Amino acid sequence: MPLTLLICDLGISGWDAAYALQQRLVATRKSGLIDDVLLFCEHPHVITLGRSANQKNLLASEHVLRQKGVELRETNRGGDITYHGPGQIVGYPILNLDRHRRDVHWYVRTLEEAMIRASADFGVAAYRIPGKTGIWVQPPGDIPDEKLAAIGVHISRWVTSHGFAYNVSTDLRFFDLIIPCGIADRKATSLEKLLHHNVSLDEVRPPLAHYLAELFSLTPQLISKAELFARLDQFESSVK
Repeated sequence: MPLTLLICDLGISGWDAAYALQQRLVATRKSGLIDDVLLFCEHPHVITLGRSANQKNLLASEHVLRQKGVELRETNRGGDITYHGPGQIVGYPILNLDRHRRDVHWYVRTLEEAMIRASADFGVAAYRIPGKTGIWVQPPGDIPDEKLAAIGVHISRWVTSHGFAYNVSTDLRFFDLIIPCGIADRKATSLEKLLHHNVSLDEVRPPLAHYLAELFSLTPQLISKAELFARLDQFESSVK
């Protein structure tokens, strides 16, 4: 039988709450009590530091961050420093790679491929740059590549967490608070900036979900936040 990908849109979710949910899902996925899951959410302003983050890439003081309402979190994902905020689709796949392929490089490239294909649906030719995780675009004129989406993952016993951040209508000025991903000579961009018109997150989530399910050979199934939590509560109660 085809494997299922449960797709849940959390809406606006604080980083701490989304991380706590990921931890619950990872534990449940390791036990085989739930299918692969893809969480979508939109975070309030937060800067996250990955395992290889260099504090020098944080350009703003704590005072400035407080003034702008930006939280700061250390995480166990790979990568350096990044920003999450309104207008950005954050995707957290909780997948058991034992059921797919035990290959971290392949997994990250597959996340990139899903975002490249989704971008193409909007007429945007995104691509990879060797040695620079994420997806990139070439802006008009003699300007260096700009980053449309970032990736930072964590894998424990071949179950994935954390994931990707795809800029749709993100206020790009917040990236000035950091050196995104520690790459000083590259800027972030957004789908709206590239297309020169408004784009809603509701337009972009479906193709992202479609291509992720397709590339991992999964059957997508939408699930509400309430139903997801109910299943988790049930599964967790069954193992106590």
